[in-house]
Amino acid sequence: MDLDTLRRLVAEVRERRFESDAIEVKAAHHRKETPKVTDSLVAFANRTGGGVILFGLDEDKGFELVGVGNCQQAQMDVANWARDVCVPPVTVEFTVDEIEGKPVLAIEVQEIPTALKPCYDKNKGLRGGGGAYIRVGGTDRAMTDYEIFGYISSRGQPKADEDPVAEAKVSDLDGSALDGYLAQFRQTRPRALDSSGDRDEQLVRLHILCRSGDRLCPTVAGLVAFGKYPQEFFPQLRINYVQFYGTTEEEPAPGGARFLDNRTFEGSIPAMLEDVEKYILAGLRKASLIDGMFRRDIPEYPQVAIREVLANAMAHRDYSTHVRGTTIDVKLFADRLEVRSPGGLHGNVTLDNIEEEHTTRNARLMRILEDIRVVENRGSGIKAMVGALRAANLEPPSFDDRRASFLVTFRNHTLMNPDGVRWLNQYAIRPLNDRQRVALVYLRQHDRIGNADYRRLNRVDPLVAGQELRGLVEEGLTVSEGVGRGTHYRLAVPKLVEETPAPVNDDERILAYVAEHGSITNSQCRDLLGVNDERARYLLTGLADANRLKADGKGRWRKYLPL
Repeated sequence: MDLDTLRRLVAEVRERRFESDAIEVKAAHHRKETPKVTDSLVAFANRTGGGVILFGLDEDKGFELVGVGNCQQAQMDVANWARDVCVPPVTVEFTVDEIEGKPVLAIEVQEIPTALKPCYDKNKGLRGGGGAYIRVGGTDRAMTDYEIFGYISSRGQPKADEDPVAEAKVSDLDGSALDGYLAQFRQTRPRALDSSGDRDEQLVRLHILCRSGDRLCPTVAGLVAFGKYPQEFFPQLRINYVQFYGTTEEEPAPGGARFLDNRTFEGSIPAMLEDVEKYILAGLRKASLIDGMFRRDIPEYPQVAIREVLANAMAHRDYSTHVRGTTIDVKLFADRLEVRSPGGLHGNVTLDNIEEEHTTRNARLMRILEDIRVVENRGSGIKAMVGALRAANLEPPSFDDRRASFLVTFRNHTLMNPDGVRWLNQYAIRPLNDRQRVALVYLRQHDRIGNADYRRLNRVDPLVAGQELRGLVEEGLTVSEGVGRGTHYRLAVPKLVEETPAPVNDDERILAYVAEHGSITNSQCRDLLGVNDERARYLLTGLADANRLKADGKGRWRKYLPL
């Protein structure tokens, strides 16, 4: 970390007066005792992008600068804890600076590879002892057993979808659907099955059935893909749909009802997908488009995006015993659609690379759903979702990995609406490209934007995204927070349109025109004020002589620019 970044982080914490999900603060002003920060070392090692521990600010005194009592000892202690107490060992980097005459120490904690998570304190143990932590807001929270399981299961290929459903029988599956699947399978992959073999043995080979003791029963994958009524055995493997009146769950409808609609969808995955997709589309607001002699209704959210988010939720949810009692929840608000499914991201997929990387939690189920054309097991679902929303002039979906669940949100507002454009026009003379302007309007709707958000919004690579985000900071339009992969940006200008008084004389009207359009010519001045050529030239040269405008060019090509 360079010294400028350290000073920025200190100033950020002192100004906002609270810790963030990426920054932990400790006073550390006693010379003989270093604050124990093993919980934070572990939590930041498990956090995407890692984090920073700042020594030398006292939270109890309003984040006052108190200095570090013994920087050398503090570095030795933290390095020893990172190496000897954290499992696996954590990489830390130290930066020391003096601010207002007091030493401050920054400890950068690097994220460990996903394959090694969760990091934990060996003195407390991984399970039962509360030694594994994650960062939630500005605090370190002990992981739940399921969160620990989620990390460990990501190291290999989970087999929960191959588990036997011992209580179920072969007759609990839809026989005609199975026959159609087998016929298609033999046609598309004739070498995979012995066409003369026993039907049940073929289904065992495809992991739709398995042996439980001395009899055959469906697997979890077989039951949810072909079951007549899977909820007989797993009541919570269903989809709950709720439509709210406003933008929060608490806002009541005019009649006082808590929600406008509440429905549960059950059945196999193909049946639920068809039913819930139709139901959501039927309830969405629609715009009418006249296309030749016909009228087309365009739903609030594109059908492709809705189908993909629902199919992904069912295909990628966690089917392990930890969360088989958890439903998929779909919530429709006045301004957004939310789909939450059990289980966080799996394997090497992160929020940063979710459009490029593809790892399958439920390999057997995904193969079946691909064969029956419910999903495409090629990692294209997210891209199709993003593309459909972009084509509808909506902002890209937002993704939130909460380890125990995964949340996808669609928003129904277009970024470049008239109000947003009017607000953006206040900064028309800034040297920004169209991607940066879109990011500014995005920030007007959201609290923050990161590199991944910018890439998804503008379809650029990480390097370009970083450069252009820093350009917004240099223009004074945004401020950066955090460090490394955890860096994000917030708006530094008001979200409201600044109402300026109407110009009261010719000079002010000319200056206002230049501020809005970037320049003015003699002919444009004549049209603006309704004056003759001589009067326009007099006013423009007067403003140039007074150093309020700058003349550029000669004769009829001359124009006047802002200084």
